Amino acid sequence: MLKLKKTYKFAIKTSLFITIITTLLMSVFLYLGGVSLWMTVPYALLLYAISFIIIQYRVERFIYRRVKKIYDDLTLLESTSLTNRSVTTDMATLTKEIDKYAKDKKLEIETLKVREEYRKEFLGNVSHELKTPLFTVQGYLLTLLDGAKNDKKILDKYLERANKGVERLIYIVKDLDMITKLEVGDLRLNVETFNIIELVENVFELLEMKAAKKQISLTFDMDYTDPVMVKADKERIQQVLTNLVVNSIKYGREKGTTEISIENLIKNKVIVRVTDNGEGISKEHISRVFERFYRVDKSGSRKEGGSGLGLSIVKHIIEAHNEKIYIESEAGVGSEFSFSLEKAE
Repeated sequence: MLKLKKTYKFAIKTSLFITIITTLLMSVFLYLGGVSLWMTVPYALLLYAISFIIIQYRVERFIYRRVKKIYDDLTLLESTSLTNRSVTTDMATLTKEIDKYAKDKKLEIETLKVREEYRKEFLGNVSHELKTPLFTVQGYLLTLLDGAKNDKKILDKYLERANKGVERLIYIVKDLDMITKLEVGDLRLNVETFNIIELVENVFELLEMKAAKKQISLTFDMDYTDPVMVKADKERIQQVLTNLVVNSIKYGREKGTTEISIENLIKNKVIVRVTDNGEGISKEHISRVFERFYRVDKSGSRKEGGSGLGLSIVKHIIEAHNEKIYIESEAGVGSEFSFSLEKAE
C-alpha cells in the first residue's frame, strides 16, 4: 500500500474539498445559464490540479520554515544527530528524529551526572589518601623542630616514621601515574612467553612472610608437574598476581587459605583463579571494587594501608592485554578473582 506524506494527504483532501464546493457552485450558475454541465468536468480537474500544487507548495514552505527554525535551534545546542542532516518536512520522520535526539541527550545528561559524582568522589578520595601521610610527616617534623631532635632516640624514631609516610606518598603517586598511563594507553607492554606456574611460585615466595603473620597458606589447587606457557607482559602479570594475593591476605581470615589455579578456558586461552576464604564482598560493592580508591570497608581498610588503586590497576593491566577479569564473592565466605591469558603455542 502506498504510504503518503501527511502534507500530501492534507493537500489531496483540501484540494478535493475546494474542487467539490467550487464545482457545485459553478454547476448552479451553468445550469441557470443553460450551459451543458459536462463543461464542469475539465474545469474540476484543472481546478483540482492547481489547488493541489498551490496548497502542497504553501504547506511545504510553511512547515519547512517552522522545521528549519527547530533545526537552527538544535544547532545552538550542538546537536550532531540532527544538524548534519538535510531538513525533512515529513512530520513522522521529524518526530522520530526529535524523540531520538531527546533520548540521546537525556542519556548524555545522566552519564555526565554519574561522571560528575564519580569525579567528586575521586577528588575526595585522592585528597584523603594524600592528606593522611602528609599530615603524619608534618607532625613528626614539627615535633622534631620544636626540640625533640635533641633526643637521639626520638630523633631516629620520628625520622623513620616520617620516612614511612613519604614512602606511602611515593607509593600512591606511582600508582596514580601508572593508572593514568594505563587509561590513556601510554604504557607499552613487553609481551613474552613464560611459565605462569613459575611466576605464581615467585609471588608466593615474595609474600610468604606477609601471609605467615596471619597464618594464611599460599597454595596451588593441585600439583602442576608440567609448565603452563602463556604470552603476556611477565612483569605486569606478576604485578596483577601480587595485588590479588596481597588483597586476599589483607582481607583473609586468620589461618585461612589463598589458592591459585590455572585451567584451560578455550583452545588458546587459560584462566587464572585466585581464591580465598576471607571476609568476602557483599553484592552492592562487587560492581565498584575495580574503581580507583573505592574501599568496601571504609574504616578497616585504611589501617591495612595500600594506595587504594591495586584492583583498578589490575583491571587496566588485564584489559591492556585484551583479556577479561572476573569476580565472584560472598560476604563471610570468600572471594575469587579470575582473569584470562593467551596460551603460548
